[in-house]
Amino acid sequence: MRIKCGQKSGCTVLGQSLSDHGEPMPNLDRIRAEIERMRVQVSRQRKEILQLQRAGINSLPAEALVARRLANIDNMCAERDRLKKEQHPKARALGGRNW
Repeated sequence: MRIKCGQKSGCTVLGQSLSDHGEPMPNLDRIRAEIERMRVQVSRQRKEILQLQRAGINSLPAEALVARRLANIDNMCAERDRLKKEQHPKARALGGRNW
């Protein structure tokens, strides 16, 4: 693996940007897909929690897991919004017309 680092451009591996930790930086589409996947998981887990409750089984650990996943989804949404803002820093309605 070949890593190239510059002062202004940051580090790249085979044309891929790297974060401060040396990992590939998340792509906006990849983050969106991961958010969607996690939302589907949360939906399934909520259904399983309902089944546990109907059966009279303690569901607190499962509810805590769902809460952690929701917090993770919120963090990923914030990251997605930050990346979206970086890609389109001056996006304005109506093509930026001044009326």
